[in-house]
Amino acid sequence: MTNRLYAKTALLADGWARDVLLEWDARGRLTNVSKNTAADDLANVDQATGPVIPGMSNLHSHAFQRAMAGLAERMGDPRDSFWTWREVMYSFLARITPDDAHAIAAQLYMECLKRGYTAIGEFHYLHHAPGGAHYDDIAEMSKQVVGAATEIGLGITHLPVLYAFGGFGEQPLGEAQQRFKNDADGILEIIQATSRAFADNPDVRVGLAPHSLRAVNKAMLVKAVSGLHGMTDDAPVHIHIAEQIKEVDDCITWSGSRPVDWLYDHMDVDARWCLIHATHLTDGECDRIAASKAVAGICPTTEGNLGDGLFPMLRFREKQGVWGVGSDSHVSQCPVEELRLLEYGQRLLHRRRNLIASEERASVGATLWGEAALGGAQALGREAGELAVGKRADLVVLNGDHVNLAGREGDTILDALVFAGNECLVRDVMVGGNWRIRAGHHTQEDAIRDRYKSTLAKLLAE
Repeated sequence: MTNRLYAKTALLADGWARDVLLEWDARGRLTNVSKNTAADDLANVDQATGPVIPGMSNLHSHAFQRAMAGLAERMGDPRDSFWTWREVMYSFLARITPDDAHAIAAQLYMECLKRGYTAIGEFHYLHHAPGGAHYDDIAEMSKQVVGAATEIGLGITHLPVLYAFGGFGEQPLGEAQQRFKNDADGILEIIQATSRAFADNPDVRVGLAPHSLRAVNKAMLVKAVSGLHGMTDDAPVHIHIAEQIKEVDDCITWSGSRPVDWLYDHMDVDARWCLIHATHLTDGECDRIAASKAVAGICPTTEGNLGDGLFPMLRFREKQGVWGVGSDSHVSQCPVEELRLLEYGQRLLHRRRNLIASEERASVGATLWGEAALGGAQALGREAGELAVGKRADLVVLNGDHVNLAGREGDTILDALVFAGNECLVRDVMVGGNWRIRAGHHTQEDAIRDRYKSTLAKLLAE
């Protein structure tokens, strides 16, 4: 395999360029990004068959939920909400074994790769056996999920979840939540074991995910975060926050503060943090997140599916906040759909068009892809999100022959990618200098799909 790629056109850190030569080292890091490459320099160089853009980081995933997509779309309680959906989810996850988790994650991760994601943040809370008994290896489930990502070739930031309580004020966990239960020492043990198991893989990182303020207490939160950063100073920390109105109201009842304000009043939140959803914010909370340079992790398809609400995107960008997208419950596995829905939600809310852009970059598609790619990479602790020397060789080659890209140049390529039709325009995908998707296919695609289908048939029959 050559460690060189030529692209007729590519989106680099400083904008679109022609005749680009990319080179990378054995660890998958870009060592040269050259424009206006002469034809004489192209011997034995791979040729991209379409425009090349940076890969997208999916900053929020619960992999096992891929297998239940579509199972909660039945009218039941007239007050159907996240909370009623959660009960369906709990009944489903009770059946999942480590082998099942691996098979489901492998299918999901392949789908994500095929649509242009080059890394994923796995917010992983399914730690133990049904009833809460530990596996012989406390990190068994984590190793299965990370193993699926390495098998597929998707970059992963694994985020073992600290989940100790069933509600604000240290309410006890319910029966269905026993599989999630850990204290700070237990979660740090899982983090250490998973880190050791994949220490030699540059496309694997491990961080921490306190599930939410309702699932931890302050002492536990402080101990887990300080323990993590004692191991790896720049490790990411992700947390669900302010996703639903009920959560906000319950937090106020418990503490007198809203969730984001409570977090910022009690923790040193900085650029290593990612606040997932952060949907229901005051202007002040929005501004605190933006000023801290923590990443807002927005999951538009899941937030829409659950009826959560809309993130205050325009104010957040006015305050120069950092953001990225995730597919969360995996009712979609496509970054284009997340970005499109994010923009359309703002259009419906404000009754105007072309909102997530600026005078400096008028293209909505280019703004969405560029900002989300950089913010997602920051959230996952990956040197990625743009094509520049020193960054990971994580990239997407678009299908240059597709009718939707005909006559498109520069930023209009990304406008077409995000807003023109529903066909996948991704042709090839590279992660860490290795081709993982070629001509729209993965080398293990059939075996992965067959194993997933068998797993799903078993789970749905139980």
